[in-house]
Amino acid sequence: MAKQTFQGRPVVPGEIQGEATVSKQPLNPTASYVDNIWGGNTESAPCTDADNKDLYQKDLAGIILCTPQTIGSSMGGGAFMLVAELDLAPKAILFSGHIDAVGAAGILMADIWQEKPIVCVDLLGEEFQEAVKTGDPINVKEDGTVEVG
Repeated sequence: MAKQTFQGRPVVPGEIQGEATVSKQPLNPTASYVDNIWGGNTESAPCTDADNKDLYQKDLAGIILCTPQTIGSSMGGGAFMLVAELDLAPKAILFSGHIDAVGAAGILMADIWQEKPIVCVDLLGEEFQEAVKTGDPINVKEDGTVEVG
């Protein structure tokens, strides 16, 4: 695969490299972190959202998550804060569309209040979501540039 470059908006800037974990479906943080929120799991972050076929039962800790957006209840922001506090959050979340208010609240509070940044870039575009595949090498830059491949 030839390297492709996409320009997004840095929400929580940072330099991160790793492999993509892709969900073509929106992420529901509350449904995805049930084992962490209510199950007491502090060792891993297995996705518990059976409706998300791309992520179900994959460990979401320390990944570079590529998704269109987040969905769900207002508790989603708290889910991000909790997994960040447990050091089980994704190391980056890359959105093809706009970040929503609930996702932004949790990601920003984890960064500001807990000093546990989750690098976050949004507005990467539909072309990004179509191009990126699970396992692709990803390089995220401070300015919101994302290189795939």
